Amino acid sequence: MKSQFRHVALFGKYAAPGTYAANASSRKVLEEIAQFLTSQGCEVVVDAETVANTGLSGYPALDIAAIGQRCDLGLVVGGDGTMLGIGRQLARYGVALMGINQGRLGFITDIPIESYATTLLPMLQGTFEEDHRSLMHAQVMRAGECVFDALALNDVVVNRGATSGMLELRVEVDGRLVANQRADGLIIATPTGSTAYSLSAGGPLMHPSIPGWVMVPIAPHTLTNRPIVLADAAEVAIELVAGRDASANFDMQSLASLQHGDRIIVRRSEHRARFLHPQGWSYFDTLRRKLHWNEGT
Repeated sequence: MKSQFRHVALFGKYAAPGTYAANASSRKVLEEIAQFLTSQGCEVVVDAETVANTGLSGYPALDIAAIGQRCDLGLVVGGDGTMLGIGRQLARYGVALMGINQGRLGFITDIPIESYATTLLPMLQGTFEEDHRSLMHAQVMRAGECVFDALALNDVVVNRGATSGMLELRVEVDGRLVANQRADGLIIATPTGSTAYSLSAGGPLMHPSIPGWVMVPIAPHTLTNRPIVLADAAEVAIELVAGRDASANFDMQSLASLQHGDRIIVRRSEHRARFLHPQGWSYFDTLRRKLHWNEGT
């Protein structure tokens, strides 16, 4: 039985350009996976940046826009960071994504690299669990003009500089004042991002089916300033009132040197990422494995 996915785009994890040994290793893995996909009746194309950095040849190289228009599946070989970047870019096209874990944690890249063929086979034939993840649309407004615009699958973070003191942030939800917070920063995380920076700052875990965000202060001056869960239909505005060397980070995208009066506006994106997991996948199984719950029992 051949794959129900006709056009498959392959994305790889790669090191910095010129890191030959790491990229040669990635190329070998990608070549093997591409051959497997071809044997299942898939027409394989490769992400142009992956080709440029690994030297993988023999398959058409396409940019994200062309992949979004042509392909019905993206296969990401790497870690969660790689998957987040590709998921954010392909969400607007509705392309489904599967992740082969070549990283460390693997919260959303859950196909083991050592057994990818046996795991992928039924998935390519249509046996999988589908999981939709919400995205944030964030803008930095300065004097009434947008100076930065980005999507985020994990979180939006306002941070102080490495050598500066606390920030003062005015936080509003749907135009209503929440608080003027003094802290090292503030995180607005999606359920996907609740297992990332938000978790290390004391935020709760959120099941990916919950239509909400979590707002988590980073080292707040007032200890009663605690994480709060918000509906993701809300609009959150964060204004930099005081503090030096502040930056805004949207997943792996950053705007350094925020100015006093800058407002970071966070809304729910109209796009959602589509992740496909092996049959029987459970969010709680993932948490148990990755967070080492119940070890020794």
